Amino acid sequence: MRKKIAKLLFALILTITLSITFSVNAATSKTVNNQSELKEALNDSSISTIILGSDIETTEKINIMRPVTIDGANHTIKYVGTFGSSNSNTVWGGIYVLQVYKTEATIKDIKLTGGNAALLINGSTVTLEGKIDVSGNGFGGIELGKGSNIDTAPYLILGDNSEIINTTESSDRPTIWVPADTDGAMIEIDGIRFDLEKGEELTLQEINDLANSVENPETNDPIILQHPAATS
Repeated sequence: MRKKIAKLLFALILTITLSITFSVNAATSKTVNNQSELKEALNDSSISTIILGSDIETTEKINIMRPVTIDGANHTIKYVGTFGSSNSNTVWGGIYVLQVYKTEATIKDIKLTGGNAALLINGSTVTLEGKIDVSGNGFGGIELGKGSNIDTAPYLILGDNSEIINTTESSDRPTIWVPADTDGAMIEIDGIRFDLEKGEELTLQEINDLANSVENPETNDPIILQHPAATS
C-alpha cells in the first residue's frame, strides 16, 4: 500500500514539475506574424525571444527598449509608412525599421528594409547573428549613435556566424556609420574591439577587412583593443 502511494506521489510531482517547465518555456519565446503582435511581445518582459513567423510590414519605427532576442527566422520587417509628408525613404524622417534604445539585444537572420535606415543602435549593445540584410533603406544600413541625454556608447558585436548583406550600398548609403555627434562607438569581432571615429562610415568591404585583421592582425595596430569585459 505504501509503495502504491509513493508511486502515485512521485507521478504527481513529476506531472507538476513538467507542467511548470513547459509553462516557463512557453513564456520565454513568442512567434509573431504582424506589427501588433510584435509590439505586444516587445512590451511583455516575460518573453526573452521573439520569433518572426512571417514577413511583417510596419507603419512605424519598432522600438526595442529591453533585453531581448529577435529571431527573424529568415523573414523581413519592412517599413511601409511615411517620412514626414513624403512617401520616399530618401527624404529624412528619422525612420529606422528597428531602434534598440538604452538596452541590450540580439538580432538574427532577418532583413530590415524600407526605412531611412535599417537599424539604430542608440546607446545600446547589439549582437548580430546569422544573415542580417540591410538592403533597401534610403540612407544606409546600421547607425551607431547616442541620442540626447544618453551617456552609453553604442556597441555592435558581430557573432561568429554573422553576415551583413547590403545590395544597395553606395557612397551616400553606407552599411554602417557613426553620426558626427557620437563618440565612443565600437564594433567587436571575435572578442576584439574596434573603436570608430565620429562621422566614420564603413562599407561591406571595410567591415570584411576588419574581420580579416582579427584573423591576421598586424603588429602594433592601434585600432585593435581588448574587449573591456576581458580585463575586468
